[in-house]
Amino acid sequence: MAADKLKVAMYWGGACGGCDVALLDIHEMILDVVAVADLLFWPCAMDFKYTDVEKMPDQHLDVTFFSGAIRNSENEHVAQLLRRKSKVMVAFGACAHMGGIPGLANFYTRDEVFQAAYLDSPSTPNPDRRLPQRETKVPEGTLQLPEIFDTVRTLAQAVPVDFYLPGCPPNPKQIGLVIQAAATGALPPRGAVVGASDKAMCEECPRKKKELKFKEFKRRHLVHPDPEQCFMEQGIICIGAATRAGCGWRCIGSNMPCRGCYGPLPHATDQGAKILSAIASHIDSEDPAEIDRILDSIPDPAGYFYRFGLPMSLLHCKQRRQAP
Repeated sequence: MAADKLKVAMYWGGACGGCDVALLDIHEMILDVVAVADLLFWPCAMDFKYTDVEKMPDQHLDVTFFSGAIRNSENEHVAQLLRRKSKVMVAFGACAHMGGIPGLANFYTRDEVFQAAYLDSPSTPNPDRRLPQRETKVPEGTLQLPEIFDTVRTLAQAVPVDFYLPGCPPNPKQIGLVIQAAATGALPPRGAVVGASDKAMCEECPRKKKELKFKEFKRRHLVHPDPEQCFMEQGIICIGAATRAGCGWRCIGSNMPCRGCYGPLPHATDQGAKILSAIASHIDSEDPAEIDRILDSIPDPAGYFYRFGLPMSLLHCKQRRQAP
């Protein structure tokens, strides 16, 4: 390991693992990364142990890319450990940035999630109706599992974060550029959302826009949208009006609407409320009953509008009833 190379770590919390794959998707740029950085901790790719990190001096790591939300006590513990050992902590991807797809669990309580996953699921044989336990006694000793928290949190809701690299997953080109920027000391001010524009996706979208009026909404997989016309004008929910540009409109270029993974615009308080406001202002009716019918044609509004950002939104989670 060269003394002048960056010391880099990468770790996932509550996530699917796609962000780790995205690091490999930089293709030949990986040679540029290897030239300036050494990976000292990446359990997804190599056999590292938590003790390897615990033995490091504080702030030994130059940059840690942490992907995934904070879903359980292990996620939280490792986030705190890596924060202590790192000079720079990057929330890598939509789950670390905003809570991501795992954050949709915040519409339910932990008990409701367990009920659905372990007791009601037709594909999960569980005749004894057992639920995950923190500790289980066996002849060899005590087995332990991390505690599942009642709500999913973003990385920044658990530890201080220096930069955010958005996306599900992040644009591979941006990953290599961030590592190069760290190597040259050219990182932006703390708190910046790196690789994302301050403009809305709609401003960069190449699709033709005429007049935005809604009479009904359609599910994408049930129609064949015009590949050149604005999705919203075709009645297909697109979150581009409330989402930062900068991803290279990869979904839109594949004839799929924007899902919102690059997060809210800089001055938007709540991404879901922003797109809901945009939709409501273009309903083509003044009749309350017809307006209700049009809005009822939106399947799963919560899932559409808060697909990636529920934990960092104003809603955050399902309201818990207070004990009397």
